[in-house]
Amino acid sequence: MNVLVVGGAGFIGSHMVKQLGRSGCRVTTLDNLSNGHRDAVLYGDFVQGDLADKDLLAQLIQPGRFDAVMHFASFIQVGESVQEPAKYYENNVANTLRLLEAMRLAGVNRFVFSSTAATFGQPLYSPIDEKHPQQPINPYGRSKWMVEQILDDFDHAYGLKSVCLRYFNAAGADPEVQLGERHEPETHLIPLVLQVASGKKPHISVFGRDYDTPDGTCVRDYVHVADLCDAHRLALESLIHGADSQQYNLGNGNGYSVQEVIETARRVTGQTISTVDAPRRDGDPDRLVADATQAKKVLGWQPQWTSLDEIVAHAWAWEKSLPQ
Repeated sequence: MNVLVVGGAGFIGSHMVKQLGRSGCRVTTLDNLSNGHRDAVLYGDFVQGDLADKDLLAQLIQPGRFDAVMHFASFIQVGESVQEPAKYYENNVANTLRLLEAMRLAGVNRFVFSSTAATFGQPLYSPIDEKHPQQPINPYGRSKWMVEQILDDFDHAYGLKSVCLRYFNAAGADPEVQLGERHEPETHLIPLVLQVASGKKPHISVFGRDYDTPDGTCVRDYVHVADLCDAHRLALESLIHGADSQQYNLGNGNGYSVQEVIETARRVTGQTISTVDAPRRDGDPDRLVADATQAKKVLGWQPQWTSLDEIVAHAWAWEKSLPQ
């Protein structure tokens, strides 16, 4: 297959490019490197460019060139989306629409979309399945939800088939220690905790200890980045074999609290990890855990790295490989 990976220089996208390249796919990465890294693209061709550039998209996405497109390029910081909603709607919605239009004009009708559990908003029940109402509470979640609706319309009008994969908390790193998280600034809990373990940061802030959870800290579902890529590959294969458009939740189905993550990191690294208590952040639900039954049943997805110790160990190996 010939696959275009948009955002393939970022955290999840680069792992996807590696898996596709390893499997024999001919892969092309399009990335503007605003958040990605050129050296993270280990396979295939690389094109530096922006989805806002309609001429570039028209030149790149030619009839017959690609069998499918995978889209990972989005802004993902919830807090920033509240402060700068225009930035999020322009990049996550308008630029995705430009990509879809270029695909439509070139006759490319298979699309795998990186969505998010943030489309659900405050959970009404847990674990969250695909039938849970989608009521996003911030511009980031709304931007992804809007794209999901656009894809539904493009399917009905143009026959463009898509799979939307709603991640819960992507975590871990390449088990071969070639790739991992390099966000600037970093906002994800596990790499932040490990930066404390490696001495880069003095402490980790715990935002609230009065949630309705066993230890009072927020509970989240951490899914290994390699397992996410497996789900994308299976979603792509389903579209190649003629499947209809679908949406799937991706998570382990196991919830771990902030405190459990910190204790696991202490155990895995053997390091002292200092914490500082901080006030709750607005909009943080008590618990976000996925019901991924549909992905397992329909796609045949089986996560391989389900232990929090394994996830943290892979992320720690990556953290230790980085310059201090």
